[in-house]
Amino acid sequence: MENADEMNHWQETAVNGKHYEWQLSNGHLWLPIDNDHLIETHYCQPGAKGITINFKHLKVFIDFDELLTQHVDLKVQRLSVLPQGQTEDIGWYFRDDQLWREFGSQSSNMQSSSSSSGDVERQFTLNPRGSFNFTVGSSSYSLDFSTMTQTNCVTGLRRNLRRRPKFTFNAESRSSSQLTDGGYRWEFMGDEGIWTEYKAHVCAFDSAALERQYQLNPQGQHPLKIRKFSYTLDFSSMSQVNDTIGTRRAMRRTADSGSQQDSRLGTSPRWQFQDIDGMWKDYSNSKSSISSQDIERQYQQTPSGSMKFTANMFSYELNFSAMTQKNMSTTTTRSVRRLTQ
Repeated sequence: MENADEMNHWQETAVNGKHYEWQLSNGHLWLPIDNDHLIETHYCQPGAKGITINFKHLKVFIDFDELLTQHVDLKVQRLSVLPQGQTEDIGWYFRDDQLWREFGSQSSNMQSSSSSSGDVERQFTLNPRGSFNFTVGSSSYSLDFSTMTQTNCVTGLRRNLRRRPKFTFNAESRSSSQLTDGGYRWEFMGDEGIWTEYKAHVCAFDSAALERQYQLNPQGQHPLKIRKFSYTLDFSSMSQVNDTIGTRRAMRRTADSGSQQDSRLGTSPRWQFQDIDGMWKDYSNSKSSISSQDIERQYQQTPSGSMKFTANMFSYELNFSAMTQKNMSTTTTRSVRRLTQ
């Protein structure tokens, strides 16, 4: 009877379009985690080290790299359930100087790998403990799947690797988070210093279309054409680059008015900084390239860490442990606060 119930459970999961399940076990029984789409959306972000959840009156931290919890007697697993003949879309990422970048995309030195995520995944499937060699420009590299590292064959420089599934929407994740494609507004900084929303009749992509591209690969890039000019939208740096002359503009992603939900975090706290006049101002309402939702995601990944962003041609650093914002040019420091609803 137990096996029949389990089979019915997995059939229902597949029918609902959900191809995964996160479970915890105390050594006796594997139990499904409620609302595990929140874990899944976080897990699919290559920069996410882990997530803390509430489970049976316990705060449990799940380490995504090791798939372990901080409780010795509590195990975690992610099961993949796909119809016969289908495979999961997997992304492979390496740690660049500052960001996690997908194989096949441009690195910080503007060079692209000769191998894509699909190439790396095929080699991994053949031998999950083996290695794989590839080139970037004139440089040769070796991937070691057993240690999840990438090594420059000439300099010996070693970088970490991550293998994560790519997030796909389903009915459960949309209804639970109350997020639609139109839940976020995508804007670029115009010539007058005013945030301007992307419109389909101007560039063939509106906010909803860009949001779908972002969810497929939050660290990736997307081509865009506005009249006679071609641009590249870089989601990792939140910038729009003119492909011909190299002009770079800031981009931002903010929740539409009336939308207080984030697909990864539920109800989002508000992040504010104390301006020169002593007034507290929301990041979403300032001329910043980031929003409260962007800051909250980074904060959830590394609550004692930091993040960098740009605003009005200045670079800033947010220090979560000190709750401060520092101008990297003038070293001016301002207070930051996090307001929960």
